[in-house]
Amino acid sequence: MEKTGFTPSDFDVFTIDGLENRMEALREQIQPKFKEIGDELTAELNRLTGEDMHLHIAKHLRRTTNPPNDSWLAVAPNKRGYKKLPHFQLGLFDDHLFIWLAYIYELPNKSEIGQAFLNEIEELKSLPGDFAISTDHTKKSAEKLQDLDEEALRAKIERFRDVKKGEFLIGLQLNRGDARVENYERLKETAITTYETLLPLYRHSLNI
Repeated sequence: MEKTGFTPSDFDVFTIDGLENRMEALREQIQPKFKEIGDELTAELNRLTGEDMHLHIAKHLRRTTNPPNDSWLAVAPNKRGYKKLPHFQLGLFDDHLFIWLAYIYELPNKSEIGQAFLNEIEELKSLPGDFAISTDHTKKSAEKLQDLDEEALRAKIERFRDVKKGEFLIGLQLNRGDARVENYERLKETAITTYETLLPLYRHSLNI
C-alpha cells in the first residue's frame, strides 16, 4: 500500500466535536501515520545523532473534557519520555503541520540552555529565514526568523530562560495542502533536512 502524507481529511480531525469522537479519529487516522513516518525519522535521527533515539506518540491521556487541538510525534534519546529533554517533533494543528526542535517548560536545565542560546545567538540567526520560532507548544502562533531582528530574538530566548512556563521551539510550519505535507516522501525528506539543519543547535544544548 502506498504511503501517504497528511491530507485535508487528516487536518479536519481537529474540527470533530467531543473528546471521545476526536480521540477515536486520532487513534484510527492520525496515529498510524505518525507511527509510519516516525519509525523512519527515528532511524534517521539515530544515524544523524549517533544516539539511541526513541519514538513517542502523544496519547493525550490526561484529557477528560476538552479534545486536543493538535497532536504530534516526538523523538528523543530516552525510551521512557521526552518532555524533560530537547527533542524533535512532527505534528498537526487543524491548519498546518509543524516540524520542531523543541525545548518545552519541563526541561530541568532550561535557564542554562537559554543562556547558551543567547551566547551563541549568531548560530540561531544563521538558520534559514523561513524557519519559525514558537514560545508555546500549545499555540498555533509562531514567527519566522526573517521577521525577527536581534532584539526580538533575544527577547524570545530570554523569556524561555527566565519564565517558568517559557518554551522555545524552532523549525518549519507548513500549511495544510502544501505539496510537501501531502506527499509522504517529500514530507519525510523535508523533516530530515530540517532536523539535520538544527542538529548543531541540538548537540550544543546537550553539552550544557
